[in-house]
Amino acid sequence: MTTSKASTDFVLAPTGDEWDNWRDRPDTPIADFAQETLAMTKRLFIQLKRRPSTLVAGVVQPLMWLVLFGALFQNVPKDLFGESTAYGQFLGAGIIVFTAFGGALNAGLPVMFDREFGFLNRFLVAPLNSRYSIVLASALFITTLTLLQTAVIIGAGLALGSGIPTGLGLAVVAAVIVLLVFGVTALSLGLAFALPGHIELLAAIFVVNLPLLFASTALVPLSFMPPWLQWVAALNPLSYAIEPIRYLYLHSDWTLGSIVLSAPFGDVTFGAALLVLVAMDVTLLIFTQPLLRRRMA
Repeated sequence: MTTSKASTDFVLAPTGDEWDNWRDRPDTPIADFAQETLAMTKRLFIQLKRRPSTLVAGVVQPLMWLVLFGALFQNVPKDLFGESTAYGQFLGAGIIVFTAFGGALNAGLPVMFDREFGFLNRFLVAPLNSRYSIVLASALFITTLTLLQTAVIIGAGLALGSGIPTGLGLAVVAAVIVLLVFGVTALSLGLAFALPGHIELLAAIFVVNLPLLFASTALVPLSFMPPWLQWVAALNPLSYAIEPIRYLYLHSDWTLGSIVLSAPFGDVTFGAALLVLVAMDVTLLIFTQPLLRRRMA
């Protein structure tokens, strides 16, 4: 018996023993969740591939900040910025954190556009093992882009003479960035589900973005600020991501007990700064989880 080529081109479903094996296969929720998350993440990277200007702008903008601000303050007395030998070296940590923060704050925009164009409803009615794969995919996508941007900024800083952290220091920089990105991404996704449209989400991003930058130690040290702003910057979570990274640039013999920030209320150690970031992540996840559960039910 011969079989035509057309009849062998398509296999619509398993038959016979293959069907029995597929039907009786054990449930693997973890594997299903991982597969769903991977598919959702791949979709976001396909969108990025089709619109690479987003990635280009995300890399060019922090480089412009680093070059232009570094040149603007290159003649400032060196002792004004503590142990940093140049303002570019001082600024590098602030640019890294601000880039990560800005990218994570924008994480909710793709979800918001999916809401407005109806794609999110298709995902919500799809037979997903867990709808939280949508959230985790966004977090993984933003984290990957942010680490790529961080690598470019660190490389540019090295080329400009700002130095580079040691091998373990680079791993800690990545860990600090991941802690910051996951918490802020959760907040952005919560806003994407809570706000009525992308105009309101963009307004919230604009309102939060620059004030938190200027009310942190990204651009100047605490000693350069008026007393009231010192308190604000010392309570700003971004400062607790900036100062550990800045300390890694200047010290190869760091420990968790090293003092990275002299706040108005006392000295803050390296380990304490990391705990603040962990506490921020936990708080934001607790705050957004009921909203995500209600919107994705």
